[in-house]
Amino acid sequence: MTRFDALAADIDRLFEVPADVAAADAHRVQEAIALLDRGEIRVAELVDGAWRVNEWVKKAILVYFRITVSAPIEIGPFTYFDKVPLKAVRPEDGVRVVPPAVARYGSYLAPGAVMMPSYVNIGAWVGSGTMVDTWATVGSCAQIGADVHLSGGVGIGGVLEPPQASPVIVEDGAFLGSRAIVVEGVRIGTEAVLGANVVITASTPIIDVTGDHAVETRGYVPPRSVVVPGTREKTFPAGAFHLPCALIIGQRTASTDRKTTLNDALRSYGVAV
Repeated sequence: MTRFDALAADIDRLFEVPADVAAADAHRVQEAIALLDRGEIRVAELVDGAWRVNEWVKKAILVYFRITVSAPIEIGPFTYFDKVPLKAVRPEDGVRVVPPAVARYGSYLAPGAVMMPSYVNIGAWVGSGTMVDTWATVGSCAQIGADVHLSGGVGIGGVLEPPQASPVIVEDGAFLGSRAIVVEGVRIGTEAVLGANVVITASTPIIDVTGDHAVETRGYVPPRSVVVPGTREKTFPAGAFHLPCALIIGQRTASTDRKTTLNDALRSYGVAV
């Protein structure tokens, strides 16, 4: 039993009923979203070495959307019209948010996180010391670890439905180069390096070419891997064409710290960032 079991049971119940019925218990949904915003609960978490999706937390977001009515949101000279207010960031939170960066209420920014002009959606978690660089986007429910660097224009996809689906997960210390895209529940392992313009979806072949034979996987980049964009030839009735893939071309060096290994990786493998 946890202190959230009763709340989880209420959310599960409200998820199964029409919006007008669920609205009668709106305070329970609001309680869940407030917990998300403070980082006391999260959509997915590492438990005994494996990532576990907390389905009831996703359901809380979905019910919140159903029962909340859009209204004007005024910020200085700007007016928006939405169901979800912006996240309030206070000096004591230890977070740096550079205008016009936007984090939605129900997302969590850990102390030491930095948002350059960028976007973080509801349900997302951004860990301590992580940089969300200019025009990077962190989609709904994405889980970004500590000391991660999301370079300019990085796109992290949102995964809200179905509730049991795993969100995009970027583990601690990873570095994603400019305009890299990670979507559809892909997991990026600890301290991995993605070069500029790498695109990884659930169906993208991830091919390790460091050994005598290519080893292909999907949906997961192993820890400390150095990844660059590539193509692979495939034959169609109309002829042979090259389709995108991601190539693992090496590993970060284990003997040095994160900053040095990142520089070494970029020098050794010529990875653009």
